Amino acid sequence: MNGPADIGGAHGFGPVTPERDEPIFHAEWERRAFALTLAMGATGLWTIDRSRAVRESLPRPLYYTSTYYEIWLTALERLVADAGVAEGEAVPRQVLTADTVRPAMARGGPVDRPGPAPAFAAGDRVRVKPMRPASHTRAPQYVRGREGTVVRVHGVHVFPDTNAAGAGEAPAPLYNVAFAAETLWGPDTTAADVHVDLFEPYLEPA
Repeated sequence: MNGPADIGGAHGFGPVTPERDEPIFHAEWERRAFALTLAMGATGLWTIDRSRAVRESLPRPLYYTSTYYEIWLTALERLVADAGVAEGEAVPRQVLTADTVRPAMARGGPVDRPGPAPAFAAGDRVRVKPMRPASHTRAPQYVRGREGTVVRVHGVHVFPDTNAAGAGEAPAPLYNVAFAAETLWGPDTTAADVHVDLFEPYLEPA
């Protein structure tokens, strides 16, 4: 799916202007939205890939006129409704309490898994398949159909495309691939190289 966040190389969005001395949260409600998202994610009722898929499936007008945490909160409302939590149908598998937040955040949620041996190695030339998936994907639109060079093999990890759809983790090798910026943006770009982490099912030999 070409979600609203997948805008690399798109025109019309204006310059990126980082906020100087930006606070972590601009208002107390943002802190609460972040906490609610973490707490509900810890219940195990949905995966992180599912939550990303829901955020990127929001209507574009809503997405582009919402702030970062407004997007998170709107998606959380949908996730809660879809899971049946509001009606009491779903039972959380884990509850994140105040005293367990710091240990849980420090522990993280590793997504490396045993799986197939990588088909590519550092230095290999690869092409991103010219796909147009209808559902969640972590392959940015601007690299599809383009050639790059494998820089690093990250190991085997949960494949987000299937995990977001509830079709299982389907572990797959993950690579860092470097693309010459001019092959993505044209000769007038000011960038040199663009590095993208890409899963093996997205790739084929160049």
